[in-house]
Amino acid sequence: MTQPLAFEIELDQPFEAAVETVTAALKTEGFGILTTIDVKATLKQKLNEDFRPYVILGACNPPLAHRALSAEARIGVLLPCNVTVEATDSGGSLVRLGDPHVLLQVGGLDQNPAVREIADDARARLQRAARSLEQDSA
Repeated sequence: MTQPLAFEIELDQPFEAAVETVTAALKTEGFGILTTIDVKATLKQKLNEDFRPYVILGACNPPLAHRALSAEARIGVLLPCNVTVEATDSGGSLVRLGDPHVLLQVGGLDQNPAVREIADDARARLQRAARSLEQDSA
């Protein structure tokens, strides 16, 4: 069985509100948003293609990032943590928070015990953020 790439939550909130809710949930767990990629606007501008509202948030917890980069420089290609928010046809939103455990399997980075410990911490924080989003949606 394939392990899911991300924690996935459906929110009964319109897109813009969901982006704010997700940002707040991440902030509670020590993550700030370093980048926001507006996929819809980018595809329209670059390809003149229409796309649903969809953003990729680059979330960073500076202490975790520092520890991870100090333990394994190659981990930088996986930073920041990506979180996506997209509008659904029902008027709600779909959120995906990348699972650090799955992502670290790329290139065998999960073999480093120090990196695994940091990934455990990051994963726990992202899971708590996901649970808080699920509770807000219930």
